[in-house]
Amino acid sequence: MSQAVLQPPAARQGPGPVAQPLIEALDLAIRRLVSRSLPGDRRAAGVGAGTELAQLRPYVIGDDVRQLDPAATARTGQAHVRVHVPERSLTTWIVLDVSPSMAFGTAQRLKADVAEGVALVFGRLGVRRAGSVGLVAFGAAAPRVLPPRGAKPGLVALRRLLAEGVAPDGEHHADALADALRRVSRMARQPGLVVVISDFRDQHGWERPMGGLRIRHSVLAAEIVDPREAEVPAVGHLALVDPETGARIEVDTSKRRVRERFAELERGRRETLVREVRRLRVEHLTLATDQNWLLTLGRHLR
Repeated sequence: MSQAVLQPPAARQGPGPVAQPLIEALDLAIRRLVSRSLPGDRRAAGVGAGTELAQLRPYVIGDDVRQLDPAATARTGQAHVRVHVPERSLTTWIVLDVSPSMAFGTAQRLKADVAEGVALVFGRLGVRRAGSVGLVAFGAAAPRVLPPRGAKPGLVALRRLLAEGVAPDGEHHADALADALRRVSRMARQPGLVVVISDFRDQHGWERPMGGLRIRHSVLAAEIVDPREAEVPAVGHLALVDPETGARIEVDTSKRRVRERFAELERGRRETLVREVRRLRVEHLTLATDQNWLLTLGRHLR
């Protein structure tokens, strides 16, 4: 019987175009997500530009005439201005998986391409409204940390790190995700948004630190998957290499029992993941390499 050898994944395709109008449409959805999931009052200290009224007071020379309140002025016969509670800037933390398993893809893109797109979307959303974005990349020999930055410097640093790609084969650390979440928990002093972008494969012990983050932050888990990870096609003998550990295995996919057992194990793994994320009350979405990931993201958040 002929033997089929799994070829290395194709070169990275990138996430594709991300239109600015879509970013603006998603901005409100993210604000709703954060407001309904963050505990406590989100008011900033002092007064300033915002949408929530802090007080009405008589006009004094130097006040912005655009803040004049017609109703209060007409009622009292004296010019009054509206003073607002300022909107609090939001810090977004991106926890990005750059482990070797992310360099896999059998459809339109690699998992790393989808992850890059999601990171860019949340990065651009994060710097809006005077916000800032930080990043912790895990899965390589050593974690990479970008402290929160706003505006253009934050996006430039994010793009530079994303351009480095994923870690080489064999660099696997089963507790890398857990360590990254604990690192964010130590650095993120103010409540904010934490976006975890990973395939969640061969990672252990992340449940407790993710639950700890959920107490003070709004947490979104973006799971990146590829259809070939759910089932093995009947293509005869395959020689497979685990990118995480470098281990090599040969399997006869023509045997139905082998294919069914593989699918069963994968279903069990995903059911456990979904159950744990739901138990932690973390927002969860699945993005696949054979679908329009941006459309799926938009539908989930709206």
